[in-house]
Amino acid sequence: MSIVINGEEKEVDDYGYLLEPDFSEEATAAFAAAESIELTDQHRKVINYLRQKYQEEGHTPNLRNLIKGLQDEGDMPEADNKLMFDLFPDGGAAKQGCRLAGLPQPKGKGGY
Repeated sequence: MSIVINGEEKEVDDYGYLLEPDFSEEATAAFAAAESIELTDQHRKVINYLRQKYQEEGHTPNLRNLIKGLQDEGDMPEADNKLMFDLFPDGGAAKQGCRLAGLPQPKGKGGY
C-alpha cells in the first residue's frame, strides 16, 4: 500500500500509517484529502504537537497524555476528549492525528 506525497509514492502499513515519518505540509495535505478532512487551526495545533513529541521522544503520546500536553504546552486549553474525536473522527487524535501528521503507527501502550 502507498500514498502519493508531493509526486512521490510513499509506503504505508496495513492501517494507512507511513512506514517512515514525513513532516512536510504536503504529507498532511495528502492524508487530509484522502480522509476527507478539511484542516483547521485546531487540527494543525494537534498535528504540530504530535510531530514535536515524536521528534523529542521517538513516539507519540496516548490520548490522555496528548490532551494534557495540548492543554499545558500546546496552546490549546480547550482540548478535551470530545474535541479530539470531533477533529479526528476515525480513531481520535492519537490515531488518525498521527496519520495526518505523517507519522508511523502509534505503539498504543499506556504511560507515555
